[in-house]
Amino acid sequence: MFPSYPSLSGLKVTTLLPVASLFFSGASAILNATESTTQLTLANDRLTATVNKAGGFISILTLDGQDLLGPKSGSTGIGPYLDCYCTPSGFYTPGNIAPKYQLIKGVDSTNTPYGGVVMSEVYPPTGQMMEQYWFLREGETGLHTFSRLAYYNKTTPFLRNLQEMRVLFRPNTPLWTHLLTNENTHAPLPSKNAVSNQVVVQDATWYLGNTPEDPYVQQMADYFTKYTFQDAWRDHDVHGMYSDGSTSKDGSTFGSWLVMNTKDTYFGGPIHSDLTVDGIVYNYLVSNHHGEGTPNITDGFDRTFGPQYYHFNKGAPGTSMETLRQEAIKFYSPTWNSAFYDSIASYVPNYVPSTSRTTWKAHVDLPVGAKRPIAILSQNGVYFQDNVFDTKAYQYWADIDPSTGNVEIPAVKAGTYRMTLYAEGIFGQYVKDDVQVIAGEVHTTHARWREETAGKELWRIGTPDLSAGEFKHGYAPYSTPLKPEQYRIYWAVHDFPTEFPSGLTYTIGESEASTDFNYVHWSVFGGYADSLRPGPVWENVNNWTILWDMEKDDFQKKRLATFTVQLAGAKTAAGNTDVFNASEPFANLPYTVSVNGRDLKPWVIPYYHSSSCAVRSAVSCYNIANKFTFDPKFFVEGKNEIVLSLPANATDYESAVLPRSVYVQYDALRLEVV
Repeated sequence: MFPSYPSLSGLKVTTLLPVASLFFSGASAILNATESTTQLTLANDRLTATVNKAGGFISILTLDGQDLLGPKSGSTGIGPYLDCYCTPSGFYTPGNIAPKYQLIKGVDSTNTPYGGVVMSEVYPPTGQMMEQYWFLREGETGLHTFSRLAYYNKTTPFLRNLQEMRVLFRPNTPLWTHLLTNENTHAPLPSKNAVSNQVVVQDATWYLGNTPEDPYVQQMADYFTKYTFQDAWRDHDVHGMYSDGSTSKDGSTFGSWLVMNTKDTYFGGPIHSDLTVDGIVYNYLVSNHHGEGTPNITDGFDRTFGPQYYHFNKGAPGTSMETLRQEAIKFYSPTWNSAFYDSIASYVPNYVPSTSRTTWKAHVDLPVGAKRPIAILSQNGVYFQDNVFDTKAYQYWADIDPSTGNVEIPAVKAGTYRMTLYAEGIFGQYVKDDVQVIAGEVHTTHARWREETAGKELWRIGTPDLSAGEFKHGYAPYSTPLKPEQYRIYWAVHDFPTEFPSGLTYTIGESEASTDFNYVHWSVFGGYADSLRPGPVWENVNNWTILWDMEKDDFQKKRLATFTVQLAGAKTAAGNTDVFNASEPFANLPYTVSVNGRDLKPWVIPYYHSSSCAVRSAVSCYNIANKFTFDPKFFVEGKNEIVLSLPANATDYESAVLPRSVYVQYDALRLEVV
């Protein structure tokens, strides 16, 4: 039996089954759920998954007889399995101390047999409990997964932050030949020869140029990092690995995919971005890789993440990676398999069944020029990127139809939400709190949204879209055949002092954002973690200049000028830790704007808004903004100048091999007068 645990009270928990085999007859196949003294196995006519009792991980995974994992070696050759950075000492992989197991049998409401395995372990030093759930249905070649963390401790009510929690499929086999983040970002895996000759240039980043014949180098880049293959959650559906048949037993192709069929138990909203694949197929449930907040583990914390679906498929020789990916995408829906999930709800604490959900609808009168508008439901009363404070709150989003203003989201958990609307091309967001979602009832929320304004717009730079991708080295394609977006490549190849030897000067009406405005505003460039420029340069780096012409009529008899700076990310000396360190003078980062030689009051970017963004191959992290206001008398007839300044040579201590410079990444800038 499971040990007594406060979070299990009142929930239906089945008895640990004795060593036995359970057989469920389907129309033309059999699903087996078996247990021995050393392992538990789920199998149907095509997929077999075996959980090793000594480690709490899947150690055998085969599809149509093909081994998908390879031999276990250290922490490879296993998975999907659960780990976290969640104990006082850091990383912890449950299943190695005193795990308890539960074997589940059943037939769901669609008359489909299924089997399940639950691994549960209490971490003795703290009393926190972690659980991993794997379910297999007849007729499917994938594993439905849930992951749970619970902490009940009134003696020590605050444990720490939940810095990372993830599920990993981590093979150790030459079977897998390619990795894929999305339809545009994919590459061959670096060969063993390339890996053996690689050179570390940054944390989790390697130079592979010593093997120029390697397919990854020829097709993708000279540099490999797990951050190249990160992605934002907004439109993300499926990621994984592909075998082109050259290493399989019979030439067949294979795919291993993480399908994000639900995203409501993640945090950070649609612009949260994270690692997807790098030889490991990740399901990152929680992380602060790009600087977003993480929840605190306090007394009463009890959250179950999921479901997500690890899908494995097979194709005839020559079947393309895209064909196998498209098969997996068919399962990308929050309502897919909802009948099955409802059937197993009694086994999965905290899972919200369909009876406690509904479809939410809204009609929005959109502002003129809104592109790709989106509606978000998240924790009530807080910015959607900060939705970690209420660990019972869920999140949802969907695109708004720009032609009708209509949007609907299925399977929303009953509760009270904040609705946030934003769109490309529109400054500001629409926010409405106390949106009620009632189980079993369908209501429509109405909103009239207009772009925020502080008067007549004189000019803007960039597109307000919560991203720095439109600027130089952002979304523009790299020069290799696979054409990855430039920001995904090791940042040091975009050498700012070479490209802007006299500093960055941007002239309104003449300059182009895509070529003349860099995707990162550094305080200092080069030095630590820059293998191409080991010596730091700060002259002509930290001050950027914007020039434009004005007529007297533009500013005479005006009472207020407003300069809006929206940032897609900012790295202070706090990195991505959200921890204040008094020894770091730039933990709170002063950002200064000067108008025709007159300094405005600095914007102090706080340590808890810091992101590690560009250096981890991202252009959209924790978004922040500020409005600088000043007297229009600062303007002059003719040429005007705004200087954007970071402190010169402002750095921090980095325990990992990462650049020490502070920096900001712009979303968009706008000057208005009234």
